[in-house]
Amino acid sequence: MSTLTSSPQPKPTVALQKETTVGNYFVSNYPPFSFWKPEYTGEIFQAMERPPKPGTPLGIYAHIPFCRKRCHFCYFKVYTDKDSAAIRGYLEALLQELRVYAAKPFVGGRKPNFVYFGGGTPSYLSVDQLKHLRDGMNELLPWDEVEEVTFECEPGTLTDHKLKAIRDLGVTRLSLGVENFDDHILEINGRAHHSKEIARAYAYAREVGFPQINIDLIAGMVEETDANWRECVRKTLELSPDSVTIYEMEIPYNTTIYKAMKAEGKLVAPVADWETKRGWVHYAFQEFEKAGYKVASAYTAVKDPARTKFVYRDRLWAGADLLSIGVASFGHIGGTHYQNEHDFEPYLASLKQGKLPVQRALTPSAEERVLREFILQLKLGHVSRNYFLNKFGVELTERFAEGIQRLKDWGFLSVEGDQILLNREGLLQVDRLLQEFFLPQHRNARYV
Repeated sequence: MSTLTSSPQPKPTVALQKETTVGNYFVSNYPPFSFWKPEYTGEIFQAMERPPKPGTPLGIYAHIPFCRKRCHFCYFKVYTDKDSAAIRGYLEALLQELRVYAAKPFVGGRKPNFVYFGGGTPSYLSVDQLKHLRDGMNELLPWDEVEEVTFECEPGTLTDHKLKAIRDLGVTRLSLGVENFDDHILEINGRAHHSKEIARAYAYAREVGFPQINIDLIAGMVEETDANWRECVRKTLELSPDSVTIYEMEIPYNTTIYKAMKAEGKLVAPVADWETKRGWVHYAFQEFEKAGYKVASAYTAVKDPARTKFVYRDRLWAGADLLSIGVASFGHIGGTHYQNEHDFEPYLASLKQGKLPVQRALTPSAEERVLREFILQLKLGHVSRNYFLNKFGVELTERFAEGIQRLKDWGFLSVEGDQILLNREGLLQVDRLLQEFFLPQHRNARYV
């Protein structure tokens, strides 16, 4: 067990998994992705032909699947072998996909409220490629009413010239995938950047004047120790970012770490156990709070809550439409979830044939829509009962009485007036606790 400040222990009635084994832990949507099916794709095409529900924000997610190296813990669809011609062709495919969507009735005259460039490594693109993509997207669905543009970066791909270009594109929230500050740990986990590149990239980004800079950290990387984690927290505080996002290491099936485990016949991953990882996040949150930060979700701490927002997260967790483009990207239109083709060539081939590259979809039931927003918003540590009563006509304490009571009995949750609240102990393991609210058919099933 970690010698750092440990998260308070739950009551013994809770079945806690100690070791980190293979599988997805982080809950990012509902129903689970494994229930999205190719035979339901007709539902997303029907959703595109309907006008939007009044008051529903529209966001765009663009998946940039290129990286210098593939991290050993990465489970996203990324490529390290594409040349400039292949990348240019992919960007043209993104714009072609967006062009088809932009003409559909579901857009309904809306302009994007938020835009998110994820990956992969969006900052892997050249300045010319970035400008070409941005100009093409803006021409199809103008960004003049956008509230937030988020851009994920790998520190080693950034120069002062590229950072200035990224800012000029309209990016308001720069997210640096730091993960760790120790070169050995970065290398052994397959990261492409080194510690000296972090400081250089961060200094350039501050000079350019991004409204918000976020730093990503991962608790529980291979060979991480208490001492290393303390140093990572110290160095992050020294940089004083606007927000910090901390993920606890998990080992999904399609990672190189799992492949090595499988080859060696191992069931337990070579990373810290869950108790240790939660203890590390608890320690980090305490240190950030001492420095004046506020814990804003199970994964984030922000310096100034009045100024620092995460529009992408908050809109999605409240049911916004997300128009997602790119290979393997996930979207949500008119109440229907969809995911694009998982692989590069089938994705491109679909668009060349004049077809949208949707691979699977699912339309949640009315009950599942309420549940989706409830469990996602619970990750904030607080949920408004009135919000759900006004939007869905649902009293949460009645609809989810059994799960709420169970979490109360375990000492993680309380109901105070309008608010359903998770305490710090509950927040640190919220993804595990969310399973208590899953419908019976979705429990104990593969998540993806």
